[in-house]
Amino acid sequence: MDHNLAFELVRVTESAAMASAHWMGRGDKESADQAAVDAMRFALQYVGMDGIVVIGEGEKDQAPMLYNGERVGNGTPRLIDVAVDPIDGTTLLAKGLPNAISAVAIAPRGTMFNPRDIFYMDKIAVGPAARGSIDINLSVTENLRSIAKAKGFRVEDLTVVVLDRDRHAQLISEIRGAGARIMLIGHGDIAGGLMPALEGTGIDVLMGIGGAPEAVITACALKCMGGEIQCKLWPRDEAERSRGQAAGLDFDRVLTTDDLVAGEDVFFAATGVTDGELLHGVRYTVDGAKTHSLAMRARSGTVRTVEATHKFEKLMRFASLPYQSPPAEQAPVTGDRRRTPGLGPVMRQRNGGAEGSSPGS
Repeated sequence: MDHNLAFELVRVTESAAMASAHWMGRGDKESADQAAVDAMRFALQYVGMDGIVVIGEGEKDQAPMLYNGERVGNGTPRLIDVAVDPIDGTTLLAKGLPNAISAVAIAPRGTMFNPRDIFYMDKIAVGPAARGSIDINLSVTENLRSIAKAKGFRVEDLTVVVLDRDRHAQLISEIRGAGARIMLIGHGDIAGGLMPALEGTGIDVLMGIGGAPEAVITACALKCMGGEIQCKLWPRDEAERSRGQAAGLDFDRVLTTDDLVAGEDVFFAATGVTDGELLHGVRYTVDGAKTHSLAMRARSGTVRTVEATHKFEKLMRFASLPYQSPPAEQAPVTGDRRRTPGLGPVMRQRNGGAEGSSPGS
C-alpha cells in the first residue's frame, strides 16, 4: 500500500472512543460497547480500502455489526484484512478503570492469522530493546534473565504485566520466584501488550494467557514498533482442542509476530478511552472533546502520537454520530447486544439523511 492509511484509521478509533467514553463508570458495558461498535463501523466505511473483517466482534449470526467476514471501507481497490477491537477493556470502561482503548489494525488481504474458534493464546511480548531475546518454550525464569540481559537490567528491575486471573497463579509464582516485579491488570491485554514497546510505561514484558484476537491486533502494533510477540494457541478444554485439531490448528506451534501478521505493509491505530499508562482518555470540553491516539506504520517504523481537539457541533453536521452524552434516564442494554437485530442507531441516522458524508477529520 503506497497510501498511508494511518490517519484514516485514527479517525476510526477517535470516533469509537468519543462515542463510548460517556459510559465511563456507569456500569453498563453493553451500552458502552454498542456505542463504540456503531461509531467504528460508521467511520470505517470512509477508509480508502476494500476491507474484510478478519478479527471482529464474532460470527455473523452473533454480531450484526463488525462481524467476521463483513466488508468495510469505501471500496477503493486495496484488498485489506481488518482487525478491530472497538473497546479493549469494556469492563474497565464500565467501572471507570484505567487503560481502556479503541484499536484497529489493517494489512494486505490474506496476511492476518485467523484463530477461528480458539479464543485464547499463551503469550509473551516485548519491545524493541528485547526483541530476539524471548522463547515461549523456555521457562519464565530463563526468559526474564534473557530479557534483562538484552536490556542491560537486573531481573529484579524488570516489570511484567499479567492479566489477573486464577489460571495465572503458577505464572505469578514463577515471576516472583525469579525476583521480577509484577503489574496485574484486570482486562485489556492489547494495551498490556503494547506497554513494553513504549518508553515511559515502566513495563518490560507481557506474559500469560489472553485473547487470541487481541494477540493478532497486538502483533500488528508491535510489528510497527519493532517489538516482538510469541504465542501458542490455548484451548480451554478438550472439546475446543478437538475442534481446533479438526480445523487443522497446531497447538504446539509457536506463532511469531510474522505468523500473526505477515509482511511490512501493516497499519495500527489506537485511541485512549480511559486514562492509562499507554494513552490519555477522552476529555470532554464545553463544545466537544480532546483525544489522545497512536498512529503507526510498519514499513516506515513511524509511530505518531496524535492529540486532537474535536468540535461536536461541526462534526455532527456531516458525521451523524451520537457524540453527545446519552440521557441519564436511558435504560441500560440488557442481554447479549450482539444478538440484537438491525444496524443500530448510528446507521439508521446515516440512512435517514447523511448518506455519503465523511466522519470528519
